[in-house]
Amino acid sequence: MKSFLNRVFRSKGFSSFIASLVSIVVGLLVGLIVLLFFDSAHAMNGFRHIVTAGLSDPGKLAKVFYQAAPLIMTGLSVGFAFKTGLFNIGATGQYTIGAFCGLFCALQFHSPWYVALLAAMLGGAIWGAIPGLCKAFFNVNEVITSIMFNWIGLFLVNLIFSNMPELLAVGNRTIAIGSESMIPKLGLDKLFGSPYMNASIIIAVVFAVVSWIILTKTTFGYELRACGFNRNASVYAGINAKRSIILSMVIAGAFAGIGGGIYYLNGTAQYTLEKSLLSMGFNGIPVALLASSHPLGTIFGALFVSYIQVGGEAMQPEFVKEIIDIIIAIIIYLAAFSLLTKEIIAKIVKGKRRNAVELSAPAEPSAAPAQTTNDNGGVEK
Repeated sequence: MKSFLNRVFRSKGFSSFIASLVSIVVGLLVGLIVLLFFDSAHAMNGFRHIVTAGLSDPGKLAKVFYQAAPLIMTGLSVGFAFKTGLFNIGATGQYTIGAFCGLFCALQFHSPWYVALLAAMLGGAIWGAIPGLCKAFFNVNEVITSIMFNWIGLFLVNLIFSNMPELLAVGNRTIAIGSESMIPKLGLDKLFGSPYMNASIIIAVVFAVVSWIILTKTTFGYELRACGFNRNASVYAGINAKRSIILSMVIAGAFAGIGGGIYYLNGTAQYTLEKSLLSMGFNGIPVALLASSHPLGTIFGALFVSYIQVGGEAMQPEFVKEIIDIIIAIIIYLAAFSLLTKEIIAKIVKGKRRNAVELSAPAEPSAAPAQTTNDNGGVEK
């Protein structure tokens, strides 16, 4: 049992978990300080809402799951690219294109939900492939192209919707999709007593498991990770690095596109023509950081971020929305320090292990006393 615990404490997974936990705790403490600064009288009550609101009733828990599903997918998008040595900051653009493709099939062709979701996945994959192609063949940094295509995707979707008024309801929102295009609820809405609840969280968890299998249990996943660790070495080993880069971004884009699809095919959300990038794609970055880019850890990272968001909504009217956004932003940005915390923990564990080895090593035998001969032929010590 002791040896098992030692292996657990020394594992990378444990250090990643501790690093994420430290980031969460520090983020919550900073959030409490912000609340005390703005309104000390209601600070503790507001902090209580952050910590407990998501579990206060089934309806709020349903909203946690509802928001966590697309967060899992955008977190998988960012984390999958991280694992292969790429920084996919274009998840929000891929998410937007995926949402458009899914909504277009649902509104224009009244497609079944799985067809619309497949279209969302295809749209995100195509939008992710473009930065991948630029990186593979022209060595253009994927961060630059991803940021550019975030804005291109946003305004392209707005342009298409604006020129198809039959798809828009009053103002700048899309019309509600038909029941045939909605993701099935499987009775979960009645169980939780909330229209937000459907099978989207199950779909997201399934994709997280599939992503973990691809990365850790397949030759294809090994090639992707090897290319991420050292591109030149992987080429020397016979791996097609260009193909790996392109496919990595395609898969990452497909995950983000599915996120956009499952969010807007729920039947409760309508796409709104905006001039700012959708936050759901960017929120996938802290989700991936909290999970150390582990596909299964992404599930818990997304649930935490969604839980905090629901708790922030419950703080009104004592605190205005801007303060809630500040608190959530602090927690999100502190997640970036999880990688630094992980390295510190790993060094501490490594140092303790080295000290333990030195203490357990047997002492070297003392040297034999020197012997000399005296004038009479005797031996002296």
